[in-house]
Amino acid sequence: MLQQTQVSTVLNFYPKFLAKFPTVDALATAPLDDVLALWSGMGYYTRARNLHRAANQVMQNFGGEFPKTAESLEQLVGIGRSTAAAIAAFCYGERVAILDGNVKRVLARVLAFDGDLAKASEVNLLWDKATELLPTKHLKTAMPIYTQALMDMGATLCHVRSPDCISCPVASLCQANLDKACESYPVKTKKLKRSTESIWLLHATTAQGHVLLQQRPMDGISKVWAGLYSLPPFDSEVALFDSLPKTAHKKLTFAPAFKHVLTHKDLWLHVVQLEVSAPIKLAKLGTWHSVANALQLGLPAPIRKMLETAQ
Repeated sequence: MLQQTQVSTVLNFYPKFLAKFPTVDALATAPLDDVLALWSGMGYYTRARNLHRAANQVMQNFGGEFPKTAESLEQLVGIGRSTAAAIAAFCYGERVAILDGNVKRVLARVLAFDGDLAKASEVNLLWDKATELLPTKHLKTAMPIYTQALMDMGATLCHVRSPDCISCPVASLCQANLDKACESYPVKTKKLKRSTESIWLLHATTAQGHVLLQQRPMDGISKVWAGLYSLPPFDSEVALFDSLPKTAHKKLTFAPAFKHVLTHKDLWLHVVQLEVSAPIKLAKLGTWHSVANALQLGLPAPIRKMLETAQ
């Protein structure tokens, strides 16, 4: 949950999630819809799908026992080198280095590492240097403390801009600080380009308070909201019109488009509203749900907000 999401946000989700799925077995045997429903609102839903798949891997490939080394942890879907190292260091005291964004920044400044971290070869070199700096004694206690300290320094002191060098416990060892050049590190030349996508959403409702929802496929050209329940989406206004009987066209109303921001993409959502007297078949566009039931499903944040506002 903490991948790409702040602690303050995760604290609103973690207790409920753990209460529902207290063991790996409970998570593995749960329907994916139940997992996505509890994740709804936190975003980055690939994490939830991967977590569910990883739980099944633990049950099927590791006899229900969680892997205890970074190397074996990396075999689980959704767990990369840094996350595997963090689990192994915290839980088992293994001497392995983490290298998330905050730690890269701390180490790059301390070492005045000027390699371009947009290049995999330079990241691997920094990883080697991070490993050299790890504790060598009393690993069961030293590794969790050292790893947590690096993470906390990056989160609370070694900010991207205006780092708090006065409060930093390693300021006297930090070459970037000694050179008065903290903001020159880390070096990363390649910037990820943001993209834009427009989606037309059919907000079909009934006088009885039902809403039409479509569960998004797990695969396809666009994986936006994969596995979640959404208002039926279309890639154009024409496609939306073509999906409806012509008798419904005059009943359509258009809400103002609004932007929903994802990590690397801006979604422009165009909501087209349709009210019908009773649930009707709409060319396999989805299934009807009461709003109360719909809010128990895994919904993208903007869809959840729309349904809550409409109640």
